[in-house]
Amino acid sequence: MFGKDLSLSVISALIGVLVLLVIASGVSITLKRLRPNNDYQELRQRVKSWWLMIALVFAALLMGKGVSTVFFGFLSFLALKEFLSIVPTRMTDRRVILWLYLAIPVHYYWVYAEWYGMFIIFIPVYLFLFIPTRMLLVGETEGFIRSAARYHWAVMATVFCLSHIPYLLVLPASVNPAGGPIGLIIYLLFLTQFNDVAQYVWGKTLGKRKIAPLISPNKTWGGFLGGLLTTMAAAALLAEHLTPLSWQEGLIAGAIIGPAGFVGDLTMSAVKRDLKIKDTSQLIPGHGGILDRLDSLIYSSPLFFHYLYYLKY
Repeated sequence: MFGKDLSLSVISALIGVLVLLVIASGVSITLKRLRPNNDYQELRQRVKSWWLMIALVFAALLMGKGVSTVFFGFLSFLALKEFLSIVPTRMTDRRVILWLYLAIPVHYYWVYAEWYGMFIIFIPVYLFLFIPTRMLLVGETEGFIRSAARYHWAVMATVFCLSHIPYLLVLPASVNPAGGPIGLIIYLLFLTQFNDVAQYVWGKTLGKRKIAPLISPNKTWGGFLGGLLTTMAAAALLAEHLTPLSWQEGLIAGAIIGPAGFVGDLTMSAVKRDLKIKDTSQLIPGHGGILDRLDSLIYSSPLFFHYLYYLKY
């Protein structure tokens, strides 16, 4: 169990996250008391959901590699299920979709087994080739290309990309004495979510010029650049406490995570615009669906992982 070997830096990070949650809860309660006529229901729902999500993540991480791998595999299942529920699919592809779900435990087994070779090629190569091959047996040519593209993109985004998070747990802990396996995940998750918040705050404060008004009218250059610089500063500050990166390398990590999270969020916004929906589901009160919460991580996780892997492993 990872919980037995937590470093002081990781314990401090966990406490810091809990303190932020307490502050957020206090702010929502105070606002309600100061302005009882205003509706803060969504804010309160968001804070409550954050408590639950962070509790689940921390519990899974502290219970060890096996539980953590299953936990993130289940998140991939929920994300894939949610994605397939909002995009149009052909009735004839039901068995093809079944294979997508069956690929999840297989892929996450490579994570648990620490088999990097299979982890890195199973979905991008083998499943990529298998999906259209299985579709050929159906014999339906109408919509063949669109369906194959949907399934490829769905499984890459929700399974392959997200699975880079638990693979951080199986990297050699000896390379990261400061934070160990959990420190890497806390670093990635915190900075990705912190980047979202920083971009929102800077956008509200200084944002005027919109980046992609037809996709996400609230995203501005001021918000993007302010969030990026803030995330880079936080990444440099936390790097030597939670990762094997120097503060200079942490600065670059922040420069990767910031834009990656931004593009991931914007990409999911484009998907929802295309489908004419506001949220991918109502699974998480105040946040929407699982994809609404994981969209930034879909992009930031693999990019951060391979940057770290190239430098230190």
